[in-house]
Amino acid sequence: MTRNSPSSHPPLFHVPSGRSPDVPISLDGAPMLAFPGETVAALLLRSVPSDAYRRADPLLEARAPLCLMGVCFDCLVTIDGQDNQQACLIAVHPGMRIERQLPSRGAV
Repeated sequence: MTRNSPSSHPPLFHVPSGRSPDVPISLDGAPMLAFPGETVAALLLRSVPSDAYRRADPLLEARAPLCLMGVCFDCLVTIDGQDNQQACLIAVHPGMRIERQLPSRGAV
């Protein structure tokens, strides 16, 4: 059910030993588990390569969370169907649907 397997890229966030995720969410339609109280940005920083977080116009440059406090707007994602949500300010909740804003998805 989860997609939390180790990846080939070094994670930007490390998970403390002894903790395991148990909040079911979906990322780009794939089910995975998040930690209780974790922000969407933290989940994505430890789950996807930094160059695959989102793409921004006009050159479709790779963007990733920068400030983690709601100032820079580099962490925008679609959450539960609402575009342009600041992932650094929103904690995960069971059943949350998260979509990265990539060119193939239309929203950038």
